[in-house]
Amino acid sequence: MDKICILDMGSQYTHLIARRIREHGVYSEILPNDVSINELKQHNPIGIILSGGPSSVYEENSPQLTEDFFTYTSNKRIPVLGICYGFHLIIHQLGGKIKPFSNKEYGKTKLEILQPAQLLNSLEKEEIVWMSHGDQAESMPPGFEVLAKTDTSPIAAYANEDLKLYGVQFHPEVIHTKKGDVILENFIDRIVHAKKEWKLGNWIETAIEKIRNEVGLKDRVILGLSGGVDSSVVALLLQKAIGNRLHCIFVNNGVLRKNEEFEVQETFQKVLNFENFHYVDAEDLFLERLKNVDDPEEKRRIIGHTFIEVFENKTLELEKTHPDIRYLAQGTIYPDRVETSATSNVSAKIKSHHNLTLPDNMMLKIIEPLKDLYKDEVRKIGMELGLPSSIIKRHPFPGPGLAIRIIGPIEKEKLYILREADEILIEEIKKAGIYDSLWQAFCVFLPLKTVGIMGDFRTYEYICSIRVVESLDVMTANFAKLDWELLEKIGTRIINEVKGINRVVYDISNKPPSTIEYE
Repeated sequence: MDKICILDMGSQYTHLIARRIREHGVYSEILPNDVSINELKQHNPIGIILSGGPSSVYEENSPQLTEDFFTYTSNKRIPVLGICYGFHLIIHQLGGKIKPFSNKEYGKTKLEILQPAQLLNSLEKEEIVWMSHGDQAESMPPGFEVLAKTDTSPIAAYANEDLKLYGVQFHPEVIHTKKGDVILENFIDRIVHAKKEWKLGNWIETAIEKIRNEVGLKDRVILGLSGGVDSSVVALLLQKAIGNRLHCIFVNNGVLRKNEEFEVQETFQKVLNFENFHYVDAEDLFLERLKNVDDPEEKRRIIGHTFIEVFENKTLELEKTHPDIRYLAQGTIYPDRVETSATSNVSAKIKSHHNLTLPDNMMLKIIEPLKDLYKDEVRKIGMELGLPSSIIKRHPFPGPGLAIRIIGPIEKEKLYILREADEILIEEIKKAGIYDSLWQAFCVFLPLKTVGIMGDFRTYEYICSIRVVESLDVMTANFAKLDWELLEKIGTRIINEVKGINRVVYDISNKPPSTIEYE
């Protein structure tokens, strides 16, 4: 199967590039910027994309390509596309000049096409693109031609057809670049000539067969089931592959949504008929360890480590009656795996992951059926498997749960308040018929008290923040412009029905610069 590799220079959009390539039917993988040529040869890419990044190419310790990179790609005739930082890096490492510029370009910019060539084929004379840079190309190495410019960037796109090197100063992978998909498709079709063989159609049968071959006819598998789409899809795959030799462990960590522990049990025991479903109520243990902890990274660490401890204890208990448990299945998806293994030492750490941390003494073989898939691909697989739409379409929920939607220390009273408010928000959004069109909607507990009036009494209670966002790729997100009457109804219900809240605010920040979650 043809493959395009993306070399990660630290961009927040690296995964988005990889997903866009897959959407065009070509398999893609992310590799570190300093990947050795020997390793690159093993991947055998038919094309390479250099991502953007926050550094400047002339800075000390900025991400660079290996010295033999361009020798390898030119000898093998492998096309290379540089995006933003990657655009600069090609010029810089081949002897051109990149320098800081006083007029920065951020946001939507008008691009003037000077010559379309293959990369910009089918574009109009002027197009809107998304810029995010403070450096500019002052001069290019021999053999490079300027394809486009902006008012402040005389070199905004280039090509060297002899060396198969191409670059764009802007970001074609984001939706704000109107014809970004056209540019990527031009690179895939006209320059790389990649075969579009990446399809999910026969993926399920292949995955089930792989599981059967690996596990065999006698061994058993355990799975930490969260009730989210990733672990649920893994559970259904394993059930189809090995039947009741799968043991699902669902841990109540005390920071789940309202009634979630009952809904997950109902779905998997009664609707999906999972025979070996094990529920562990560890709420008190988790909340005791989270007591007085206000740092979000520390909350994540405690929840992750405690989960592993509880999960391991339950596994040891099951092994007493089922000594043939040999495998541990995980709902790891491609972004989890890539971020955890740190494809690039320049990639910013936004938040920690805890779903891949395993104790050294857990002597089980790992099965990760979804490790090469993105979330949208997992959802499609779930639909094919017959997973209830309530799980497939459910908004993303963070691993640490409500612990990171309560700012400051966790207390049972705060959890109760947040659950009640969150249920009202989701109920009203579903009634309005817009739940499926939103990426995420949730409430956040703010540890601030303000004065209010209810009836003839003054109150001094907490603030609830409502966060509702729209997104196609999660790399960027805009706050949802909800109908004012709907917002008023939600706010009024929360204040009237949830004891402990007397003020509701609506979050109108986008990502970037904000993140979707608060912690």
